[in-house]
Amino acid sequence: MTANRLFNGFNYVFITLVSLVCTLPMLLILMVSMTDEKMIQLHGYQLIPKQFSFDAYNLLLFGNTPLYQSYMISIIVTLTGTAVAVLITGLAGYTLSSNHLKYRNHLAVFFFITMVFNTGLVPWYMISTGLGLRNTLLALIVPSLLFNPFNLFLVRNYMKQIPYSLTEAARIDGANDAYIAFRIFFPLSLPVLATITLFYGIAYWNNWFNAIMLVDRESLYPLQYLLFRLNSEISMIQSMQATMDLGVNAVLPSESVKMATAILTIGPIVLFYPFLQKYFIKGLLIGSVKE
Repeated sequence: MTANRLFNGFNYVFITLVSLVCTLPMLLILMVSMTDEKMIQLHGYQLIPKQFSFDAYNLLLFGNTPLYQSYMISIIVTLTGTAVAVLITGLAGYTLSSNHLKYRNHLAVFFFITMVFNTGLVPWYMISTGLGLRNTLLALIVPSLLFNPFNLFLVRNYMKQIPYSLTEAARIDGANDAYIAFRIFFPLSLPVLATITLFYGIAYWNNWFNAIMLVDRESLYPLQYLLFRLNSEISMIQSMQATMDLGVNAVLPSESVKMATAILTIGPIVLFYPFLQKYFIKGLLIGSVKE
């Protein structure tokens, strides 16, 4: 009994120490984002800054940038795109897991091919512009909307674990495929659906490629692309100051802006993850097992 208590106590202490170590990078990013740029240049990254400065946050939050509008664009795109992508992936997974579907294995091979071969950027751009998506909000949603084959196979493998007798009983009672999918399979597949929701949500929130390729209007810039442009402009100005005698002694907060950017963009994901954490590991492990 005493040995078990000692072992459990050691485990608690060890896990606590590991957790504290894992939080150090995030704490360092937060501290650097609030450090004066000159101190960063002189002393590098420090966990306890020698001089605090909120210039980075003043530039991002109160500067002449449409940050709040971009935040709303990213939130709308993430919520809409994630919801529709999860719905499409769930329905496709249910379809491929149905024993009564003819040629379901052939369809699965068709989707698997897209994981191995990629047509490239030019066809993707031609199709996106041909659909009239350029400079519209749909340009940030539709190109990434089609389900990821990896997520599809996670859902399909998870749904194949559900006893087929439930489907047979529902069909005897007169239920159609829509009723079976939404009232039986989706509730039972909540762990794996929550897992792919996290995958799609992170992908949409961090996506800036669609904006750089299909959006020219500043009013439609998502958060990630806006901050990417801002960091690029700061780096360009610094390069000009270094190569040309502009007579400007001001120090732009380039490093602190990068860290503040990380803090501002990671916030929603950090808040969103705990609600899905209890489903995440279970859905990923069970969905990855193939009978």
